Amino acid sequence: MEKIGKELKVSAIKNGTVLDHIPANQLFKVINILNLDNCPHQITFGTNLDSKLLGKKAIIKIADRYFEDDEINRIALVAPQAKINIIRDFEVVEKKVISIPEQIVGIVKCVNPKCITNHQPVQTRFTTRYEHGHLKLDCHFCEKTTDSDNLTILSKN
Repeated sequence: MEKIGKELKVSAIKNGTVLDHIPANQLFKVINILNLDNCPHQITFGTNLDSKLLGKKAIIKIADRYFEDDEINRIALVAPQAKINIIRDFEVVEKKVISIPEQIVGIVKCVNPKCITNHQPVQTRFTTRYEHGHLKLDCHFCEKTTDSDNLTILSKN
């Protein structure tokens, strides 16, 4: 919880999930990846909060919602430093570490304008790898590589 004097910036939740240490400029991408715009539970988010690690960070608190590891790992594409805390009765009962999944399906657009996924109703599929410390996504269909600097997150319909 962020405190200014005695004032809380983001209120606590009784039960649910807290996603912390999201880069401030990636907040809405994380919301899109996790499809939170369709979530019926209470969601609190803050952005441009001070962070020693990131300079400015964002945080998302989702009441009464818990994610599967594969759901959470998808946000590693845009927020690899994010921390996940599971809350029960206002206490952190579990901390999860995010990791990049080996396969990314239906989240990122292929950088190749000629790829079939950009012209036909075919779900994108990438294999992930690291090269010189940078994330690379290799398209299953056209074999072009999309790097972390050129990621375009697909909109949810």
